[in-house]
Amino acid sequence: MNEAVSQIQLSGIRRFNALARQTPGCLSLTLGEPEFDTPEPIKQAAVQSLEDNETHYPPNNGQDFLLEELSKFGHQRGLFYAPDEIVVTNGATEAIFCSLTALLNPGDEVIVPMPAFGLYEALITLCRGKTVPLDTVPFDFQLDEAALRACITEHTKAIVLTSPNNPTGCVYTKESLSAVAQVAGEYGIYILCDDVYHQMMYEGSCEAFGALFPHLRGQLIVIDSFSKPYAMTGWRLGWLMADREIKEQIQKVHQYSVVSVTSFTQRAAVEALHTDVTLMRCRYRERRDQVVRTLRAMDMDVVTPQGAFYAFPSIQKWGMTSEEFCTRLIQEAKLALVPGSCFGSEGFVRLSYCCSEEVLTEGLNRLYHFLKQL
Repeated sequence: MNEAVSQIQLSGIRRFNALARQTPGCLSLTLGEPEFDTPEPIKQAAVQSLEDNETHYPPNNGQDFLLEELSKFGHQRGLFYAPDEIVVTNGATEAIFCSLTALLNPGDEVIVPMPAFGLYEALITLCRGKTVPLDTVPFDFQLDEAALRACITEHTKAIVLTSPNNPTGCVYTKESLSAVAQVAGEYGIYILCDDVYHQMMYEGSCEAFGALFPHLRGQLIVIDSFSKPYAMTGWRLGWLMADREIKEQIQKVHQYSVVSVTSFTQRAAVEALHTDVTLMRCRYRERRDQVVRTLRAMDMDVVTPQGAFYAFPSIQKWGMTSEEFCTRLIQEAKLALVPGSCFGSEGFVRLSYCCSEEVLTEGLNRLYHFLKQL
């Protein structure tokens, strides 16, 4: 078998979600799966496309009308990409995979600030690259320039940025982003901005890296998704934006791996871009406040999430690995969280609060009783 495939494991998040499903009565706060249904106008746009027989091969990179709307959407964030500098992908996952495949040669290194979504390391490995972890725990999950510089070698090709972050919910400060801009500009490395949670920012707006540092446009790939803000996880729709020369290489991987996204979802995607997500964002913020308040009342240390819908509390004072903690939590309290080890940072657990208020309240109550008996 392909050695790169043999080296990677199936998702730890999915593994603990499956364990929860196998445990009768277990509540799961594992997946980043919004409880909301896709808004009705978005669904109706897809229905209309089917009725209009838009079921044939679309252009590989997306329909012109969608690329135009995505270009305008980027302009709102200060990201000025033309329609022909955009590729519509099967979720952000495919966008990341195509980008890394186009960028990496065997042995190239990619810096990934940890904790991080495990997808990055797996895809880097599949592309015969090497993940170089950048520990952000000592800096409250922000990026330290000296620590970043210590990761640079002659093989460094790129750095991945996720803000708001999964699993911490933290948003990178201007100081953190400036450190990346300084180092990336100095060494000529690529920056992959995974911006899938930028509409899930609780206070203010999440400034785009490309808007802050336009001089690095030729080294930047911006990745976004319809999944989280519009409750469209099952639609598998995302996109990427990059300087034309970069995009022309990435589109080859996209074309030969998936051909295109589904034709009859693309008018629905346009409808989504004009959908107000304020209500969902406010609900997540209310749950964030509940989670932080309750975790601290349990004597759990947690950095307040500023976006996304995850909390990443420390469990170090209970003296067990995150894997043991989460396994016992399922067995003894019938509650599933995700071990921090799945994100490259031991001593933490991830709690997803994009569920209903009832499930969240009961889940926090079970966590309280579990910690109390410990």
